[in-house]
Amino acid sequence: MTKAQLTLKRAYTPPDDGDGLRVLVDRLWPRGLEKHRAAIGEWIKDAAPSPNLRKWFGHDPARWEEFRRRYREELADNSAVGQIRELAREQKVTLIYAAKDEKHNHALVLLDYLKGKS
Repeated sequence: MTKAQLTLKRAYTPPDDGDGLRVLVDRLWPRGLEKHRAAIGEWIKDAAPSPNLRKWFGHDPARWEEFRRRYREELADNSAVGQIRELAREQKVTLIYAAKDEKHNHALVLLDYLKGKS
């Protein structure tokens, strides 16, 4: 898998031809987003943080580093990671997420994890 085969995009950013397979990695469907406009090819709910971790984090930047550590621990034993890696072996994959904060969200941690970064 090459690093170029995995990218990120907010769910509310319109899809384009360069996205490849759009994989929603949120546990909940993005609020207000119509399914036919989302162009989601796969929805891998289990790639998202556990409900308890998501609630604890609450998108609080002050909890970001601890959230990253805890979420990476969850990902270490998560079959969804293998699912996404398998998809990315054969095509470009864009991980789709709904969070407003583009600097502190689980999709960033997931992308780094999939690419083997810390």
